[in-house]
Amino acid sequence: MAMASVPAAPSSYGCAACGADLNLSAAHLYPADFYFEAGNKGTLSFSWVDESRLRFAPEDRIRPFFETLDYWGIQRKRTRISCDACGCLLGYVYDDGPPVMQGTGQFGMGPSQVIPRRPRYRFKIKAVAATSSPPAAAAAYGK
Repeated sequence: MAMASVPAAPSSYGCAACGADLNLSAAHLYPADFYFEAGNKGTLSFSWVDESRLRFAPEDRIRPFFETLDYWGIQRKRTRISCDACGCLLGYVYDDGPPVMQGTGQFGMGPSQVIPRRPRYRFKIKAVAATSSPPAAAAAYGK
């Protein structure tokens, strides 16, 4: 009885537009069911990226939402991530990752918006292409 081969999980990701290697390792990928305040639909979230292969541009936007006379809108701060080779938009950096601190905090409270959080690098699934590197033994023998 022959066993069906299971496709290998991608070990690295590159730009889908130009094919440049972005050095995005699957080892730094958050699980698909990990909760984030900004959501996780249609994206891949990484805890670390190689900043030398990407361009970052801060984006500060206020969306008008007039509830009262004193309330001007919702301010959203995020950073755009683009491919350094072709300039294609890949995703955004959000500050809704795991909290930087461990434990219950200064006043015995759990993590909240006040506690600084690690950045989360959120890439659009359509903007990155999965690449799997060959096994080390096959690469050593040139196969």
